[in-house]
Amino acid sequence: MENKGVLYGSIAFVFGSFLLMVGLLVYESYKANQMKQLAMSVKSETKQTVSTVAGEDYSMYKTRMGDEGREMVQIPEGPFTMGSNDGDPDEAPEHQVFLKGFFLDRKEVTQAEYMRFAKMTKRAMPRIEVFEDDQSKLLQPEFASMSVSWDEAMAYCKWAGKRLPTEAEWEKAGRGEGKRKYAWGDKFVVNAANVDGSEDGYKYLAPPGSFEAGRSPYGLYDMTGNVAEWVADSYDEGYYKKSPYRDPKGPDTADLKVVRGGSWRETEHNARISKRFAAKHWRTDITIGIRCAADLEPEGES
Repeated sequence: MENKGVLYGSIAFVFGSFLLMVGLLVYESYKANQMKQLAMSVKSETKQTVSTVAGEDYSMYKTRMGDEGREMVQIPEGPFTMGSNDGDPDEAPEHQVFLKGFFLDRKEVTQAEYMRFAKMTKRAMPRIEVFEDDQSKLLQPEFASMSVSWDEAMAYCKWAGKRLPTEAEWEKAGRGEGKRKYAWGDKFVVNAANVDGSEDGYKYLAPPGSFEAGRSPYGLYDMTGNVAEWVADSYDEGYYKKSPYRDPKGPDTADLKVVRGGSWRETEHNARISKRFAAKHWRTDITIGIRCAADLEPEGES
């Protein structure tokens, strides 16, 4: 009888263990299924926030390499809407401009790239005059170049076999042929540009090309935010009232030059594509950098 008791106990123990194991397997399967559904839900929500850029194809726009080895995008010939009737007084009137085709750098010049230019031309590196935090947080080779004057920006582009873009060229490359407020569209998107605050992942500067969601209609990066960029034009508050329809180049040479694109210090309002800034040509600032342009090669040349 005692042996039978042990036998029955063993059977009960084995059977109970089996049931417990089955129960654990069922629970683990249920939990795994719940986690999978949660992951799919999160993935679906994330996809919705970037769906407007995930499928963008910029391969239709020709590219070429500049003399310094940086990629440029061809902006096609044609008209576009420049300025804004809803912005600041110097952005009005909204008007049509026709531009011949040109090339523009896909990304802003980095500090490492400017350093190569400075060493080859025996120029001093940019200096940070005023910054409230540790300067090493701005001085990183992969970050956008900044604290360069208009004259230094001109010199860099010339050294690279290029030139500064005109104000009209810059704006068309940033907004396309429509009237979008930002490089990607009419509504501001936090993860599309490096502007004031750290919600976008960067308190200060960012490496050019960090915001895939913020590319312009031609595939250019950081036309909104990161560093503002010098353009070739002199500044005149009322220039739009008298600018020519074809290839405007700005007023006669003046001490004030135009800066475009907003920066990591600007608000959403001041990061709009049509927003115009003016600065003395000798000014250096931790918010202003460089992007170069180039003419199309004449027909028949390679």
